[in-house]
Amino acid sequence: MEQREQTEQRAITVGVNLHNQPDFVDSMEELRHLAAACDVEVVGELTQKAAHVNASHYIGTGKVSELSEMLRAYEANIVIFNDELSPSQIRNLEKDLACKVIDRTILILDIFAERARTREAQLQVEMARMQYMLPRLVGLRESLGRQSGGVGTKNRGAGETKLELDRRRIEAKIAALHKELETLVAQRQIQRKQRQKNKIPVVSLVGYTNAGKSSLMNALIERFHPDGGKLVLAKDMLFATLETSVRSIELPDNKSFLLTDTVGFVRNLPHHLIKAFRSTLEEVAESDLLVHVVDYADPEHEHLIAVTNETVKALGADHIPMLYAYNKTDLAPERPADEPDRVCVSAKRGDGIDELVRRIRERIFTDYVRCEMLIPFEQGRLVSYLNENANVTSTSYEENGTKLTLECVKADYDKYRDYVVAGPE
Repeated sequence: MEQREQTEQRAITVGVNLHNQPDFVDSMEELRHLAAACDVEVVGELTQKAAHVNASHYIGTGKVSELSEMLRAYEANIVIFNDELSPSQIRNLEKDLACKVIDRTILILDIFAERARTREAQLQVEMARMQYMLPRLVGLRESLGRQSGGVGTKNRGAGETKLELDRRRIEAKIAALHKELETLVAQRQIQRKQRQKNKIPVVSLVGYTNAGKSSLMNALIERFHPDGGKLVLAKDMLFATLETSVRSIELPDNKSFLLTDTVGFVRNLPHHLIKAFRSTLEEVAESDLLVHVVDYADPEHEHLIAVTNETVKALGADHIPMLYAYNKTDLAPERPADEPDRVCVSAKRGDGIDELVRRIRERIFTDYVRCEMLIPFEQGRLVSYLNENANVTSTSYEENGTKLTLECVKADYDKYRDYVVAGPE
């Protein structure tokens, strides 16, 4: 039994339902999924209805006693709370329960630490962890002294295996991380400015974690770049995507847009993470269109839509037009009704992709002009430019030059207005 406790993490999840929250049950279910993503086996659950939380222990003293009994009965070694705990609450609970106590925030931070691949994502996660640790030094030091490994201990990644840190050293580390992150953010801003200069529309995929954003991005890449498109990681797990991936989608009529895949949202996404990932999430706030990917097969998809919309608002991006892509409709018992701002798709099967692109086109290519131009023969380079950058539907050779019927951006129409022989249709 002792050997199992050293190698296995067995947890009791705890939640306080304040004022009968409508999504409380779903939130507790999600906590179990978050624990599973950290290789923690949830063996029991304790909930309490209350008008307010207990200041010293988060739950009432009677519930603390009940929780202690459950730990013994289920041979559990971790307690996971569904809300973020204060430093004193962690300290008091661990003293009375004699086991490790963590909260939803540290679970999510651990998952992010595990999944981060690029240097920018690693810096963002590390800074968020440090900001979480700062007010919790005493409680975490005691907790990690009790157990050397497992969930909630990835804070050791910064090099301090037993968290023997003082406040000054953590603050210095945060400052160093912030400085390095600023350099990467500056590079990202330069890239964004270049896109704006080139006037390439940007479409961002947003949505709840595991809704299928990366799968949808891959479906679009495979449709329009079957040979040379670089696919993104798409896995059936929480937070598979932490890095913002950007791909250019080249359409057959020489129109193109940039498609970005962003980190998925979740209930109560820790504010430390929102702050740390703000530079990445700025991609969302500077988009021309948001495609909100919804897992329609999830019975609680309406709640998940609300969570995503709240996060979009928190990022200051709620003014950007939004198109809903109802994904996994092939797995749902019924198909949702068609609406102007809603498209039914199945990223895995490729269903609805053409209709999605048609709706995207309607919303982002609004500054195009249809016209006819007569280009003098000595301006052959201009003919080549328009063939590459406009949608030329017909070409004929007249006495005075090459006549093109085309659709082009208004900027090009204004620039080459002298060659226009038939105005906008």
